[in-house]
Amino acid sequence: MPYQPLPSSHNPPLTAIVIGAGLGGCATALALHHHGHRVLCVLDKVRAFGRLGDSLGLGQNALDLLAKWGCPVDEIKRIGNQAPNMTIRRWRDGKELAVQPLMDMAGYIGHRGDYHDVFLAWVRQRAIPIRMGCEVVAYDDVDPQPIITLKSGEQLRADIVVAADGIKSLARPLVLNMQDDPISSGYACFRAYFRPTAAQKANPKINKYMGADCVNFWIGPDLHLVQNTLRGGDEFNWIITHKDDGDVPESWFQPGDMAEVRRLVQTLDPDIRGIIEETESCLDWKICYREPLPTWVSSGTGRIALLGDSCHAHLPTSAQGASQAVESAGVLAVCLDQIAESGDVRVATRCYEKIRFPRTRMSQRNGEDLRDRWHGALKTVEEDKEIDPEDVKIKNRWLYSFDAEEDARERWNEVRALVAEEIRRGKITPLC
Repeated sequence: MPYQPLPSSHNPPLTAIVIGAGLGGCATALALHHHGHRVLCVLDKVRAFGRLGDSLGLGQNALDLLAKWGCPVDEIKRIGNQAPNMTIRRWRDGKELAVQPLMDMAGYIGHRGDYHDVFLAWVRQRAIPIRMGCEVVAYDDVDPQPIITLKSGEQLRADIVVAADGIKSLARPLVLNMQDDPISSGYACFRAYFRPTAAQKANPKINKYMGADCVNFWIGPDLHLVQNTLRGGDEFNWIITHKDDGDVPESWFQPGDMAEVRRLVQTLDPDIRGIIEETESCLDWKICYREPLPTWVSSGTGRIALLGDSCHAHLPTSAQGASQAVESAGVLAVCLDQIAESGDVRVATRCYEKIRFPRTRMSQRNGEDLRDRWHGALKTVEEDKEIDPEDVKIKNRWLYSFDAEEDARERWNEVRALVAEEIRRGKITPLC
């Protein structure tokens, strides 16, 4: 039977505009459409997407929702890493410290660009317009519909505007009534994704992790390395997270210094060090931190809502950034289902942020905990002392057996009553 979205709970259906056509924006469009809301368009300022980024994971918590929205998630599973397990190793010699099912960490790990292409195709299959080269330059938070202005001068309106355009979202200062600048986390990542040459694949000194799909982690004092091999060895990804006190602006495209990378890996397990030393180029990603936001919703009409990295960005060690954006999309759609009329959109968005904040905060802290455990596990341990595997294992499994939409429905009446009282008193309790 062909996929059919749910009937709208409103007549006419609520209208929505999504800002940002990344994974979070696409998930938002898919969720809203599935629940019968009318997505007028998804806007993105870039004119075309390239195969950007490197490894990205999608957990079962996200895949179950996508499947519910009519998405054939086997398309994701087929292009993800096919290894059953992942191994956590000691930095200096590769000694196995723990082995876990790959699903314990991030579910299905693949190339972000490949996953993004699938998400974009799913949105287009639902006849939702994706408008490229459309940069939003202003928001007007007014009833009954907020207005967004594009760089071209065009103005668009909808019952709700969802800003899923990342941590540099233009909507953030509007929602927060302030500018929140990034704070250095004290860490940075050198990242590289490439196709090994035939000579590299044939070289026994460097090809140990090129023969098949595999995922490994090397942990040491104040640093760790992630290795991901895809497509049976045709594509290779490494990421080194290390201490960094530089003040380079937050960027995903800053060229990395391979001389510095080679210095960092001088003490690394030789079985992986060789291919890193032969890597031609990498990117330098400064991991910046932002305090948890007191609100995700515009204070005026409540009709402009943040979603995904624009309000709950995660560390790479959480392996849940995209999955939590999918969950947030589902919860926002459910909350919009529950309201009686368009005038209650601010009730739905306030419920959305209150339902989602504790869950995303726990997920964020999970990533912080893992980084700290990995970076501290070997600091005070004697050379040959055994490490308890539980001390270094990834502990994400609790995140997966969770239906964010069902949770929102179960909690709706309780949270709705709380929000209604806050609106009546004219005093919204901050999220944190």
